[in-house]
Amino acid sequence: MAIKCIARLRSRRVVQDQLQTPNEVEAEGGCCWANLPQELLWEVLLRIEESESIWPQRKNVVACAGVCKSWRFIIQQIVKVPQLSGKLTFPISVKQPGPKDSLLQCFIKRNRSTQTYYLYLAALSDGGKFLLAARKCRRPTCTDYIISLQAEDFSKGTNTYAGRLRSNFLGTKFTVFDGQSPQAGAKMSKSRSSRLANLRQVSPSTNYPMAHISYELNMLGSRGPRRMQCNMNTIPATSIAPGGLDPTTQAELNPYQSTPTSFLSKSASMGNSVADQKNGGLVLINKAPRWHEQLQCWCLNFHGRVTIASVKNFQLVASPENGPAGPEHEKIILQFGKVGKDLFTMDYRYPISVFQAFAICLSSFETRIACE
Repeated sequence: MAIKCIARLRSRRVVQDQLQTPNEVEAEGGCCWANLPQELLWEVLLRIEESESIWPQRKNVVACAGVCKSWRFIIQQIVKVPQLSGKLTFPISVKQPGPKDSLLQCFIKRNRSTQTYYLYLAALSDGGKFLLAARKCRRPTCTDYIISLQAEDFSKGTNTYAGRLRSNFLGTKFTVFDGQSPQAGAKMSKSRSSRLANLRQVSPSTNYPMAHISYELNMLGSRGPRRMQCNMNTIPATSIAPGGLDPTTQAELNPYQSTPTSFLSKSASMGNSVADQKNGGLVLINKAPRWHEQLQCWCLNFHGRVTIASVKNFQLVASPENGPAGPEHEKIILQFGKVGKDLFTMDYRYPISVFQAFAICLSSFETRIACE
């Protein structure tokens, strides 16, 4: 009952602020809810954060952050980044690395008529929490996928614009562009509200390359799944090592320490794995499937998350070419597969974000005869 009451505080505050004069609000300290004892408030908000772990119940945590400044400050201290908590709470979470200990389960719905793709968090049976949407735009020499924080707004001139995926003419090479500068995103400010504002791009026409995806040509027409490679320009290879952190996580855990821009500037323009590896960039490759003699097909173990065979299905792991192969190179960082006519699962983990994972999966929807 207490949780339901607190969830309504944000709307009540709006009504209260409309009825009060500015002098009255200032006399009461800006908000009557800010006068609660800090120890009691901390305990209440902590219990809400722990109990409301999944959506749609987790919207109560977001509502508490909008009550007043003191509430927002405490929520900011309680809510951890996805890498530590395994939870996506605020919009900024889509640009932060996923959990380290397990795969975060998502699914993608495709609308063929509008060429739109919708990404949701959680299992298929739960309906899911909307995260991102992408719309395919064909151009004479390339194809663009505009990625947005809103399901129906794909304008580049608004703060809902998250980035885009662009392919070459053949649909064999892709570049992932972020609408936010990696350097600007790394310099996190003190308040979470300011970090949310950082999602607004500097200019509608400004895009920052953050990853390159390439599919190997199959000119001889040999049997087998597609072979792909992802060069993550803004993620160092050391991030997958024990105790390693990527620049985004370092900035989030240390808000007052900016990310060294030397790595980002050197690797941002690189488009091949050799150059990325020399500069310490993380390279992802698809896990090699095995041939099943009885089924007469290539198989990968998706642990029940994929039910329909498709050339689009894949699993990505870290390339051992970055260094000696170890247990970290066996961990699945991203897996994608078909479960229905227009339904696909997408599971990802640290060190990539849900935005990066979504962009990589979008590249799999392109028809590329030369690669199959």
